[in-house]
Amino acid sequence: MKRWWLPLIIGVVVGALAMLLTGDRLARLLNPGPDGSTVAQASLQAVRREAKLTVLAARFTAVITSEQTRLGLLTAAKTLIVPGTVRYELDWNRIAVDDVSWTPATQTLRVSAPAPVLAGPEVEIAATRELRAGSLLFALTNAEAELDAANRAIVNEALLTQARAPALTDLARDAAVQAVTRTFLLPLRAAGFAEAKVVVTLKP
Repeated sequence: MKRWWLPLIIGVVVGALAMLLTGDRLARLLNPGPDGSTVAQASLQAVRREAKLTVLAARFTAVITSEQTRLGLLTAAKTLIVPGTVRYELDWNRIAVDDVSWTPATQTLRVSAPAPVLAGPEVEIAATRELRAGSLLFALTNAEAELDAANRAIVNEALLTQARAPALTDLARDAAVQAVTRTFLLPLRAAGFAEAKVVVTLKP
């Protein structure tokens, strides 16, 4: 005996399901798409190819003075005013596969990332200024060349010391957290994880 009513019931059930699962929910049921963990690992592989990301750059000015006395009487001094830029870089290759973990139930991605490190400085030679005192000693000896060498030896460290200031270090860390969050969150949202969250922890 033909159950003529069976197709009718199936049609009603399917229709009700379609009404309940509209839009994105129905699309996800019919086509689940990639797993969140897969999306995150693909994002990690993509940024690793870029190797490093500058999360912050700051310009500083080092003022360095060296003095020299010869013959017990003559003194010369030279001051260099040297601007330079220091970058705070995030190394993507220091994020291992195990540093990225996805929790499907809460759509939460946890990422353990390295803290940004200093790169540079890039000294702006053309913008460097000099102040001199002791012209006679400069004229009679090689004091100027020695003072220049002494100043150049400490310019880089002077710029880096300024870049290590706690306020700037904290600013760079915040910028790194934001950069890592965006890097992983945008692909997850694009893949359909509308409620996805990214929690970033910086390594010591």
